[in-house]
Amino acid sequence: MDQGLVTNSEREWRILGLIPARGGSKGIPKKNLFPIMAKPLLQYTFEAAKECGVLSDIMISSEDDEILHFARLHGFDTSYRRPKELGSDVASTVDVVEDLLQWLETRNQLPDILVLLQPTSPLRSADDISRAIIRFIELGADSMVSVHKMVEHPFKSMHQKADGEWHYLARPEQKSHRRQDYDANYYTINGALYLVKPQWFRDKKALVVENETKLFEMSPIAGMDVDELVDVFKVEAYLKMLS
Repeated sequence: MDQGLVTNSEREWRILGLIPARGGSKGIPKKNLFPIMAKPLLQYTFEAAKECGVLSDIMISSEDDEILHFARLHGFDTSYRRPKELGSDVASTVDVVEDLLQWLETRNQLPDILVLLQPTSPLRSADDISRAIIRFIELGADSMVSVHKMVEHPFKSMHQKADGEWHYLARPEQKSHRRQDYDANYYTINGALYLVKPQWFRDKKALVVENETKLFEMSPIAGMDVDELVDVFKVEAYLKMLS
């Protein structure tokens, strides 16, 4: 699916939206096609990608015949097929992205920017996508990841060792039990958006590198991740509230 090129004052950008969607899943069987409000989970990302208006191309990466067929019905490019060995639950996202980039390079179709859109973020909007891309270009970034403020603050969170000893993940500079005194600058990577320049990705062999990757803040609702059935109920509750 080709939507044209994004242009700013300096240049035109070829921006590829990549939707990775394997057939299997541990938590929810066939999760990417699992119905949420009578619509397959995957379709929410399809619609947001189409509506954002700043992606030059949109592709899907899958090894699953049913998912690829569903993508074709929605007008998506399925000329690339993910190797079966990259469709297992142990295959890394880095390997999935690298395989697609190699496939694109042989066709002289490498994008300037790759935007990874995981289908497990159904509440990520078209506006979230477009704002992230614009911010990425404005910052001259090589890598960017979406985050939201931590729901459970580190001052109240702990790590327990095998021997039973535990410690707080972070401590305030002075004793305080008031929420309003907590440091607000703690974030969680929510997986809704990863933006990267292909060469940087290949050099680092990563989508996120500490202190190099820029952060794009979203609301916790927009960044909600569907992993277990309880997450489906949360998303449906929110969508029903909006309807």
